Amino acid sequence: MQTLPSLLTPILVLSAPLIVLLAGLIPTGWANQRPQFMARLNGTVAWLACFSALLAAVVHTFDGNRTWTLYSINLPGNIGAFSISTYVNSVTVIMLLLVSFVGAIVTRYSRNYMDGDPNQGRFHKWLSLTLGTILTLIISGNMLMFWLAWISNSLCLHQLLTFYRERPAAVLAAHKKFIANRISDLSHLTAIFLIGSTLHSLEYVDILHSMALMQEPLPLTLQWASVLIVLSAVLKSAQFPLHGWLIQVVEAPTPVSALLHAGIVNAGAFLIIRMSPIMSYSEIALGILAVIGLTTLALASLVMLTQTSIKVSLAWSTTAQMGFMLLECGLGLYSLAMLHLVAHSLYKAHAFLSSGSGVDNFRAPTIASSYGGFKLGQLIIALGSGGLMAVIVGSAFGITPESQPALIAAGGIVAIALSQLLLQTANAMSNATFLLRGVGLSAVICTAYFTLHALFEKALEGSVLPIHDATGYFQDAMAIAIISVFLALLMLQKLLKYAPPTLVEGLYMHLYNGLYIDVYITRLLQRVWPAPIHSTRPSPFATEKPTGG
Repeated sequence: MQTLPSLLTPILVLSAPLIVLLAGLIPTGWANQRPQFMARLNGTVAWLACFSALLAAVVHTFDGNRTWTLYSINLPGNIGAFSISTYVNSVTVIMLLLVSFVGAIVTRYSRNYMDGDPNQGRFHKWLSLTLGTILTLIISGNMLMFWLAWISNSLCLHQLLTFYRERPAAVLAAHKKFIANRISDLSHLTAIFLIGSTLHSLEYVDILHSMALMQEPLPLTLQWASVLIVLSAVLKSAQFPLHGWLIQVVEAPTPVSALLHAGIVNAGAFLIIRMSPIMSYSEIALGILAVIGLTTLALASLVMLTQTSIKVSLAWSTTAQMGFMLLECGLGLYSLAMLHLVAHSLYKAHAFLSSGSGVDNFRAPTIASSYGGFKLGQLIIALGSGGLMAVIVGSAFGITPESQPALIAAGGIVAIALSQLLLQTANAMSNATFLLRGVGLSAVICTAYFTLHALFEKALEGSVLPIHDATGYFQDAMAIAIISVFLALLMLQKLLKYAPPTLVEGLYMHLYNGLYIDVYITRLLQRVWPAPIHSTRPSPFATEKPTGG
């Protein structure tokens, strides 16, 4: 006999995308004629979806996996069936609540932001469809259903990215994303058929059960499938070297940049987490993912420091964070990646929506720091103190190099971050209260980090499969490489900040231009598949509106 939660949860998670998609089916002409109605309708359905997701989280109580199939048809070749079904576990509930909440905030912001634009109704129509398709992707219980939502979301987002069709930069950025996403779609679909031909099912719950019982080495078909999933994820999340489009889509309205963080640009990490039962057995795929993530993180974090535009700097920051998130997935730290996904989505969506206010902060007068420049001795003391704090707190949570080398790497990153907080108090040694406050705050941050990781690990238990070999040579090598890269990034940041201008001017210029990687990629893509850019006279609404307030 089915319990009330097992009946209610699928209905609640299905209603969240359904009501949003219905609002997006309104014809464009009708929507443009009634922009205020569309804005109010969008806001209403977005908050209803958020409320539905909240109820689903309460009813589900993170206590297992539930599926509900509305329609199913068998496919030829014994690869399984295509079904319209929901798959509800902890990952689904967390993502559904996060995306619906961010979507509701962006929708409300858009109501004021787009007010007066002649195509305001069209904007709200595609905003609803984009939000609805990503919610559909999250709840999909069938891989083909997931893939169809994956493509639909990309096509709907394309309409928002090209909202100002008279802007050549916006059209070119959307075109580059379009090409990257089509390659992503093809690799994703190929992986699905390889998985279906091997496991004879396309249902996520069946794959979880099959892989949990697997004792022998991963079949070659699934090895290839895992590599193709990595390719699909890195292209979706704007990773090196096809990362340029994410930097340039700031040409779209500001709400679109915020909406990207509602499960769209971070859908790559979600795909890896959802496919963890297979990914956890493929050291090759995880290694590729970790290397690409680490490379993107290193490049983007340095370039971000040189940018003068707030929105461009935020976009480079997002690229770096996506690299960090996929790096965590590559290390098998799925719970940490999920925590990162939630925290970054909330923070960065807010950062884009308040980017206009950020300009005011830069204009405000500041008090010059009494810090007398870069001092290597203080940095070493700060790094040692941060490392000692991370070791002590991590040990309290049972983290040891022998059992969890990947988490040791994460702890090393925390230690480097804490050292910067401690370094700010290094020049105030005479003020014991200020120094003690800095040390105490560092301890609180470190404790909160490991506590949240433990909570997410508990919440995701049973929803993901841990990596097959958590203590192998690969994990040790990646832990050393990651800490080394972060230390090198720290030193380069100090170099850019404190070294004489004659020493860093050339490096600064090259970093400001992203090491010209996107220039060469753009030239190549324009030769293979030129963007449909047309020269038109700008409309009076082509100029971006202020984003503050």
